[in-house]
Amino acid sequence: QLQASGGGLVQAGGSLRLSCVASGTYSTYNMGWFRQFPGKEREFVASISKSGGTTNYADSGKGRFTISRDNGKNTVYLQMNSLNPEDAAVYYCAATRWGLGPKRGDEYENWGQGTEVTVSS
Repeated sequence: QLQASGGGLVQAGGSLRLSCVASGTYSTYNMGWFRQFPGKEREFVASISKSGGTTNYADSGKGRFTISRDNGKNTVYLQMNSLNPEDAAVYYCAATRWGLGPKRGDEYENWGQGTEVTVSS
């Protein structure tokens, strides 16, 4: 089970840190963050491998977003800096045993509920 939190309202240029707490054998799962805009499909944001040694980012977040994990706390984080209104979406965390943190949503087995990010201009 995955529980995401940390969303909220932030001004353009601001920062937010999303958290996703997992239950169960968290350390055996690769983790990912996805986001969904109204009327659109979920899109990949970032992923991190079981050990944390491999990370992947969508081009939209490179240089601004950082994914990390604390296996001792069963938590994965998404630090988002320099937010702009185009980042406003519902953000979801997901877990998979496959690969090293794939970019395709259909490769993830478990999903948390979303946390909404709103960015004011």
